[in-house]
Amino acid sequence: MAVSKLYSLYIFYTLISITISASPTQSLLLSASTDVELLLGKIKASLQGNTENLLLSSWNSSVPLCQWRGLKWVFSNGSPLSCIDISAPQWTNLSLYKEPSLHLLSLQLPSANLTGSLPRELGGFSMLQSLYLNINSLSGTIPLELGYSSSLSDIDLSDNGFSGALAPSVWNLCDRLVSLRLHGNSLTGSLPEPALPNTTCNNLQFLDLGSNKFSGSFPEFVTRFQGINELDLSGNMFSGPIPETLTGLKLEKLNLSHNNFSGVLPVFGASKFGVEVFEGNDPSLCGLPLRSCSGSSGLSPGAIAGIVIGLMTGVVVLASLLIGYMQNKRRKGMEDSDDDMEECGDEEVGGVGGVGGEGKLILFQGGEHLTLEDVLNATGQVMEKTSYGTVYKAKLADGGTIALRLMREGSCKDGSSCLPVIKQLGKIRHDSLIPLRAFYQGKRGEKLLIYDYLPNRTLHDLLHESKAGKPMLNWARRHKIALAIARGLAYLHTGLETPITHGNVRSKNVLVDEFFVARLTEFGLDKLMIPTVADEIVALAKN
Repeated sequence: MAVSKLYSLYIFYTLISITISASPTQSLLLSASTDVELLLGKIKASLQGNTENLLLSSWNSSVPLCQWRGLKWVFSNGSPLSCIDISAPQWTNLSLYKEPSLHLLSLQLPSANLTGSLPRELGGFSMLQSLYLNINSLSGTIPLELGYSSSLSDIDLSDNGFSGALAPSVWNLCDRLVSLRLHGNSLTGSLPEPALPNTTCNNLQFLDLGSNKFSGSFPEFVTRFQGINELDLSGNMFSGPIPETLTGLKLEKLNLSHNNFSGVLPVFGASKFGVEVFEGNDPSLCGLPLRSCSGSSGLSPGAIAGIVIGLMTGVVVLASLLIGYMQNKRRKGMEDSDDDMEECGDEEVGGVGGVGGEGKLILFQGGEHLTLEDVLNATGQVMEKTSYGTVYKAKLADGGTIALRLMREGSCKDGSSCLPVIKQLGKIRHDSLIPLRAFYQGKRGEKLLIYDYLPNRTLHDLLHESKAGKPMLNWARRHKIALAIARGLAYLHTGLETPITHGNVRSKNVLVDEFFVARLTEFGLDKLMIPTVADEIVALAKN
């Protein structure tokens, strides 16, 4: 009975403290009658800092609301404000920002050169679901008021300069939180536990806290989050044992590398996770797939290397057979083309060659911040040329960078045939695939595919270059890359409502980051091409 009363008092004081803490945010919201006023009054100034930001300059009452960069809107009744069609009346409607029933649904400004701080007023939007401010230069603490949001489900603040402790209020979002990504900041201290005991966060699928400065023991409360399938705690200062309860999660991806974990690894099942998941911890950490805790593994180093090599080879062979089968099935009855590859012209540095005039820009998830003017005015540097197009590293006016693939004239099907394929490719999202962010078709028929620019290396570079500073690919890393490729291909073949084949699997189309995480690009491009060019692409991939 006494314990029950104490627990009730604990809950009461917790709720009281939350109410008191939230009151400043509530009072701020009372002074801003609409979401638009809150954006203009507090959010804009805080995000941009002391330097005026080109993207945020569009947040202005003299600019139609549909042209405010990085934002999505929804009415109180749940219907979205459509801003895709530039010929629609709302695209030029200057009075929309006065509409009291209009609410902010999404704030997405990745790679936007933001240099300010995260305003606490972000927790006050009643219908804000997604907050993507990754790859900026934001600093300061992550405000505790963010955890008082009534609607946030997806948060990505990765690759900024946030510091200090993470407030426990973030777990207040547990009833709806799907993804929380804070990778690559300078957050410190132990990971706070939820205020309420037995919090489960059943909807949370992606938790990425890697490359921070968190310390203390393994946050065992995370093992209660039964919905998690990707967990990254790498690159921190966590110490002590890894709990056995972690094996109860149905994890597809796990990264605990480069901490100070010690003791005996729990048993995750045969070959579920490789060495790279646990490398860089205290030397005493032992158990499969690391060294035997008894000090005698029973297998020679050569035998262990043979097992790793064999597993990697098997994965690659299986993936190759599957690709070959799907491609041969698709092209059965068609003659192979022996035409030589067309010679490419000289490289250009300047505007993206061959693109001009007004056309149609189709935006997909993660590309909402782009405009037609951005794409057409981007200055491009040639990265690669093939018989079917040119890839540019393109610099935007706001300082951001994108990758553009300009398709060679005459290589693609007509616009009406391309559009269904483009829309399918634009919906594909997987951690092992580079997503298509936008598509542009000009009045002269020119076609541009717009992707994230990743400044890292290709698998081809890692396999063939031996310059100073280039890391050698050991077998564990090759295995990791091979598995990522296999996962991406498996998703294309079996994870989509309408399966597709990649059509151009080659080492130059595998991008590898500094953590040796591999992602496939250029998937499905052969579906856009006329048959002879599609066959050229497949033949090139085979060679």
